[in-house]
Amino acid sequence: MEKSLFPSFGVLLVDDELPWLRGLSMTLEGPGGMTNLHQCDDSRDVMDFLSKHDIGLVLLDLTMPHISGEELLEQIVTDYPHIRVIILSGMNQLETAVHCMRLGAFDYFVKTVEEERLVEGVRRAIRMIDLEKENRAIRQRFLDDQLDSPEAFSLIVTNNAAMRTRFQYLEAVAPSTQPILITGESGVGKELVAQVIHQLSHQSGSLITVNVAGVDDNVFADTLFGHVRGAFTGADSLRKGMIEQAAEGTLFLDEIGDLNLASQIKLLRLLQDGQYYPLGSDEPRQMTARVVVATNADLEQKIADGSFRRDLYYRLIAHHVHLPPLRERKDDLPLLLDHFLGQAADALGKKKPTPPKELAVLLSTYHFPGNIRELEAMVYDAVSLHSTKTLSMQSFLERIGAQEQPSIAETVLNNDNPFAPLEDLPTLQQAGHLLVEEAMQRSAGNQRIAARILGISQPALSKRINQVKK
Repeated sequence: MEKSLFPSFGVLLVDDELPWLRGLSMTLEGPGGMTNLHQCDDSRDVMDFLSKHDIGLVLLDLTMPHISGEELLEQIVTDYPHIRVIILSGMNQLETAVHCMRLGAFDYFVKTVEEERLVEGVRRAIRMIDLEKENRAIRQRFLDDQLDSPEAFSLIVTNNAAMRTRFQYLEAVAPSTQPILITGESGVGKELVAQVIHQLSHQSGSLITVNVAGVDDNVFADTLFGHVRGAFTGADSLRKGMIEQAAEGTLFLDEIGDLNLASQIKLLRLLQDGQYYPLGSDEPRQMTARVVVATNADLEQKIADGSFRRDLYYRLIAHHVHLPPLRERKDDLPLLLDHFLGQAADALGKKKPTPPKELAVLLSTYHFPGNIRELEAMVYDAVSLHSTKTLSMQSFLERIGAQEQPSIAETVLNNDNPFAPLEDLPTLQQAGHLLVEEAMQRSAGNQRIAARILGISQPALSKRINQVKK
């Protein structure tokens, strides 16, 4: 299986001392987990190399024969402003460091600096370059209103403009190595989006899903990291963790908002270092999987009440897509209804029924607390009871009636009174006429549905309509 390169762009190491170059490469490949590395030991070849290769980061020695690192820095910043440069110097000179930063260097390190600090500095530069590339891609996609891989979204049934905007964003960030946070209410399709991200990332490995809700710390560590034989009582054989199973692929952690605090620390260290230790082992392993997480919880509220770590949140939110609830994309209801009718008919061995025209209108008046998953359950229930050519609306009416929407009284109690800002109040008759008019508009002229919205009988609504006409 061919391994994907990290980072997605090349990192060029420039130094006239070959032993130092080899040592730096080993450091970045080992503890750093970087594989897309190139070496150059002659400063005169650097600009030509940059013109022929996709390089995003240069680690540049300051003191070299022929062309100095300072001269090369100025040339790179001028000719390739998108390339970031980290200066490496054998001398710890503050004045030189400041001068290089003013010339456009991203960072400055003394060669004798601790290995860990250097690796983290290079990782920081890689994250910055990734974000800059993604921002350019996002802007371009929004300007062109384009989707490069529409087939990747085929499992998500929608024509909604807000969803298309999210698709464009996902295309831009999917190749990144940074985590992606998917948020949204239960039933909006977060699992499908994780599948889309995995497909768009073109990783050679698998998509591995772990639901972490209610998992205690020991089980979480064993599930993710695995263990070696003899790690604990009962560990009779080696067990691969989910991170290893997702190698060169995607690790999807669902219900991340319910992860306990002890496990949150382990996940944070994994994301920071890119390394993990199987239980019972003292040999670190490199994580090569992309991490995608999802939650229906309000993580900012959880941070406020102390049940979610702020530092982990900011690691996870490097890329964030929020999926709108079904009540905010009701233009998709006819499409989704037709899609689920076909699926249900196939699954139940029946001919696809014809829905009454009023059904989509009825559904549009409902707030769908369970979102798309609830609509799917409604359709399957209706098709299982179906026996005639036209689908009956009875099961939908019963389902919707059993879960009434919040009353106007509750809405007024929880929010500002809609009449409060008015200097002159409408009469009861005028207010009633306006309510009837709005209900008829929302129900597309269907009195039965309009009466349900208003909480009155259909004969009572008909009487009010006739009074208005008179």
